[in-house]
Amino acid sequence: QVQLVESGGGLVEPGGSLRLSCVASGFPFRWYAMSWYRQAPGKERELVAGITSAGGRTNYADSMRGRITISRDNAKRTVYLQMNSLKPEDTAIYYCNVHRDRDYWGQGTQVTVSS
Repeated sequence: QVQLVESGGGLVEPGGSLRLSCVASGFPFRWYAMSWYRQAPGKERELVAGITSAGGRTNYADSMRGRITISRDNAKRTVYLQMNSLKPEDTAIYYCNVHRDRDYWGQGTQVTVSS
């Protein structure tokens, strides 16, 4: 079955960086676009970034554009989210997503930006 396992979250000071990873299994990874979402306390889950199956096209949320980069390694079945210049408002649980017959989600990784 589809499994998405995120890692790389943690506590970081404002202005810091984190690199999130999501390892996928249970489906032909190289055929599918992948996305990162986040959900802050009391807010709805929102799209952060997406990448096409071959990695040729990406899209980013306006709130994080210029500070994040999504990438993928199809040989490693992994999608990454490099986040720089983090702000306290970036604090959220970050989720990996793939849409096949339905949306599949990982368990999420907590990112906390605080001094």
